[in-house]
Amino acid sequence: MNSLNVIKKALRRSASREKARILQRFFKTGPGEYAEGDKFIGVKVPDTRKIAREHQYLKVKDLLVLLKSRVHEERLLSLLILISQFEKANEQGKAGIYRLYLHNTRNINNWDLVDLSAPQIVGAYLADKDKKPLYRLARSKSLWERRIAIIATFNFIKDNDFKETLILAEMLLGDKEDLIHKAVGWMLREVGKREQEKLERFLNGYTPQMPRTMLRYAIERFSERKKSHYLTIPRAK
Repeated sequence: MNSLNVIKKALRRSASREKARILQRFFKTGPGEYAEGDKFIGVKVPDTRKIAREHQYLKVKDLLVLLKSRVHEERLLSLLILISQFEKANEQGKAGIYRLYLHNTRNINNWDLVDLSAPQIVGAYLADKDKKPLYRLARSKSLWERRIAIIATFNFIKDNDFKETLILAEMLLGDKEDLIHKAVGWMLREVGKREQEKLERFLNGYTPQMPRTMLRYAIERFSERKKSHYLTIPRAK
């Protein structure tokens, strides 16, 4: 039996129909919802991580099969293995995985897939390089590419580099998608954890333009007094 069949069977041994039903609802897979048509088989993330560790040297051609699967857990598994391979790769190998990732963003199409992988692959690869690819992603028509752009900056935030996060947050202020509002607010909150003054400077300039969800996420760790201050700033018309 080849490696791909082994890994698929391992996932299905850990699958649960009840868990699958819960995940289908939680990840909004119904008609007209953001993850319409995504299919879950009900594997817990720790189990998927365990399988990924056991098959961390899976060949790229097999990883692509998993990444293009209709099954959410198979796409997640592919990304977990790609992250592991990226971390162990030389510069040429990292570049190859980064390009593969960006060529397959249509399959990185739910918020957990983005949040798990964008900082570890896109952010890690661009950490010491030109950040223009992030701006192209932020201007994309794809919700998931825009989320990849802002979430990738988590890698920089952890090194106390906030420049790209703040630029992209400004670019995405007018985004119509709630999942972008949450992502931007989350990254702004992470900036504030490390340097609250920078976050407040951003808020002082842009609170009137910020979607309410984005603002609430950004100020989550503030005192009640400060929260009240920003929540009562008049909205832009």
